[in-house]
Formats: sequence, structure tokens, C-alpha cells
Amino acid sequence: MPVQALLGARRAGSLTVMTLLLAPMEGLLDFVLRDVLTRVGGVDRCVSEFIRITGTLLPDKVFLRYVPELQHGSRTLAGVPVRAQLLGSDPVCMAENAARLAALGPEGIDLNFGCPAKVVNRHGGGAALLQEPEHIAAVVAAVRRAVPAHLPVSAKMRLGFNDTHLMRECAQAMQAGGATELVVHARTKADGYRPPAYWEHIPTVRAAVSIPVVANGEIWTVADAQRCREVSGCDALMLGRGIVADPGLARAIRAADAGQPGADTVVWADLVPHLAAFWQLVCDDLEPRQRAGRLKQWLNLLRRRFAEAEVAYQHVRTMTDQRAITVWVVDLQARAHSAKGA
Repeated sequence: MPVQALLGARRAGSLTVMTLLLAPMEGLLDFVLRDVLTRVGGVDRCVSEFIRITGTLLPDKVFLRYVPELQHGSRTLAGVPVRAQLLGSDPVCMAENAARLAALGPEGIDLNFGCPAKVVNRHGGGAALLQEPEHIAAVVAAVRRAVPAHLPVSAKMRLGFNDTHLMRECAQAMQAGGATELVVHARTKADGYRPPAYWEHIPTVRAAVSIPVVANGEIWTVADAQRCREVSGCDALMLGRGIVADPGLARAIRAADAGQPGADTVVWADLVPHLAAFWQLVCDDLEPRQRAGRLKQWLNLLRRRFAEAEVAYQHVRTMTDQRAITVWVVDLQARAHSAKGA
């Protein structure tokens, strides 16, 4: 069932079930981590890292590099759909690239109006467009016209650039352009990633549009998810760093939502095989210079949730040799298996 239909079906029932999306995070939540996290379970849909559109028509190989799932029906190996995200400010160029991307069969196309990076904003992309609602509407409309009618076009925004005074207008511009869903990262560009996330502003956005709205920002725990749902009024949440730090977060949220808190907890021994799978994928698919760093990056975030990850991180922190790390991963798996069977 398409995600939009799934949202509607869930709302139509007597109990509204959370829809949980996996966020795009440049340099962190790429196709490798999408693969592993969706194997852990609980996620309904993913969004790719942004594909930056400047002044050229990109070849297929670029789209496939960012979203290799396009070669598998736009789904991860666990069967979770992946929506491809584009970032750019020129309506014509965005439309041309969206049309080429659409020919590759994505689950949908998402448009990034939230990236706070200076290098992106300096060229008028990402969150910079939150200062120009009319420009946003033009970009969304151009993409909507360029792709098949059945293909969802969604958008992600922040609450604003320096402040929130245009958040309603920006959301309305996205809907007017033809967006079928809106993810709201509940911070401004000026807020960056500093806590807190201002979920209390999301009801204002929801009231301004009639399309589904997804809440995003600072959801690290089940309690955060429950509070975000209550404050924002959203039944769909997007998880980012929180699910990277606790890969079982989506499953835990679902268990709590079903009245069974703690029933589907992922412990370290459960996670280790996924960590090993991640390392194998990193070695298979990424450049040698990236491999050790990617493992350390994930372990660093896992320290927030698992005491064992602190020990693991300290062990590999200074390691660079791929063979030595592989030996360590194999040993880690053996010890975890032994501990689980004890």
C-alpha cells in the first residue's frame, strides 16, 4: 500500500498508529545505514540524502550513487520504500532532473527546503528559500508538472530562516505547488541543530495546510516521540540522529504505542550482527579512506544508548587498518553470540 494511502487508512481506524520515517542526513544516514537500520525494523519509509541540483542535467549514475535502491524497486533490502530527495533553487533545472530521476522509478521525490549548510544557503538552496515563499511554490510546481501524476512529491522545511514569521506562507507555498506531504524540522536555520526542537510551532503549520504533516527534530527516545506527538498533533514522525543512536527506537515506539512498553527492546547483543553487516557494507561499497571513519562515526552516536558502544568506540578509535578492524568485528560478534546464549 502506498504511504499516502497507509496514512489515510491508519487515520480511518479507531486507533491512529504512528507512521515512522527515516530522515535523510548528509554524510551519515546514507544507503549503507538505511539498509542496516531498516533491517532492525519499525520504519515505514526512508528519504535519501539530498542530491544537489545546480546547473546541469545529472546522469543516471549520480542518482544511482545516492539511491542504489532504485535498482531494487526503490526499496531497501528489507523492503522499506526509499524516496529520493533533491535540493536546488532553479525551477527549470529541478524539473529536468526530477523528470530524469522519475524515469528510474523512485517511490517518490522529496524536495529539500531545510538544509542549513552555509555552502548550500549561499547559493540559494535549502533553508535559504524559506525567505521566498513564491520561489518555493515555483520550484515545487515545476517538479510536480515534470513527473508522472502518480508519483508523490513531498517537501521538507524548517520553521524559517532567521525566525518563524514566514512558516505558514512557506508551508502553503509547498502545498500550492503540489506537494502531497510536508515534513517540518521544528527549528529555524539559525537554530541549526541545537536543542530544543520547537514542536509547539507545528500545529500552526498543520492549520495552514490540508496535506499530511510529519514532525521532525530531537526525537531521541520513546518519551520524546510521545511528547512530540502530543505537542505537534502529528501522527507521523521522522527519526534522524535518535534512531542512529538507538537503532531499536522505531520498534520501541511502536511497542509503546501498542500499550506494550519495553516489549521490543533492542539490546547490544541484538545490535552487534547489524554492526557487523554495516562494516561489511562499508568495506564493499565505500572508498577505503572512508571505511574506518564511518564505523567510528556510528559507534560514537551509539554511545548515547549503549554502554558497550563506549567500550567498542574506545577500542577502535585509533584504528585505521581495515583488516585489524575486521578481526575485531568478528571477535565482537563471537563474544556477543556467546553472551546471548549464556
